[in-house]
Amino acid sequence: MKVLVTGADGQVGRELAEAFADQQLCALGHGALDVSDRDAVLAAVTTFRPDVVVHAAAWTAVDACESDPDRAFRVNALGTRHVVEAAARVGARVVYLSTDYVFDGEQQAPYVEWDRPNPQSVYGRSKYAGELEAALAPDSTVVRLSWVCGRHGSNMVKTILRLAREHETLQFVDDQRGHPTFADDAARMVRRLVTDRRPGVFHVTNQGAVSWFEFARAVLAAAGDDPDRVQPIPTAALRPPRPAPRPANSVLDNAALRLSGIPLLPDFREPLGRLVGTLAAT
Repeated sequence: MKVLVTGADGQVGRELAEAFADQQLCALGHGALDVSDRDAVLAAVTTFRPDVVVHAAAWTAVDACESDPDRAFRVNALGTRHVVEAAARVGARVVYLSTDYVFDGEQQAPYVEWDRPNPQSVYGRSKYAGELEAALAPDSTVVRLSWVCGRHGSNMVKTILRLAREHETLQFVDDQRGHPTFADDAARMVRRLVTDRRPGVFHVTNQGAVSWFEFARAVLAAAGDDPDRVQPIPTAALRPPRPAPRPANSVLDNAALRLSGIPLLPDFREPLGRLVGTLAAT
């Protein structure tokens, strides 16, 4: 199988490159491929002629997107249009990585794949626009992730461990809930969806719904630190306030995987312990 991965220098993209390392792989980071450049995308895809394009490239700076919506839509929406166009020229399938930010977070129950998106931030709207572009590709797959953490790049696990070294007490919001997702686990599930040639929308997260407050406590506990150092605060108390609204409920039910009989990713505490151990050893 010939696989082209965009955004291969991101925290999920690097794990995807490892997950597909035994295939004929073309892994392109932003420096090698700017997906907002139509000519570059067409050239890369038609030269390599992949069987599948796993499109992980995105501008994920949620707050920065609020002040530069044109860039957000140029990369996340128009960039996906370019990938879909290029894939069509060589008959490649498209797998698009999306986000929990496509939902408004007001629903009380976990979101299933068939719930109607209603993004409230520029980032969420641009990623949902990318979903609409990806849906135009035959047999395409959309994979929604949430609260992504991993070995590479910046993420909340690394932030929490850093803050714990710098401060006696930590404050995290207790009114935003979601499923943490670990990049290596997610990449392996994407590999399975690609291998099985499964089209449609899939929520892919680790299991275990928590608030950021509860997640921070779990990170400290995994590091052998005192979780009671973490104090809960409401989102309204954040100073300064975040420019982009966050969904209060980001819990994604992996219903499409579950109903298809595909084993779900493990509880987040399992890969969390693995990641904290890896970070401690570096």
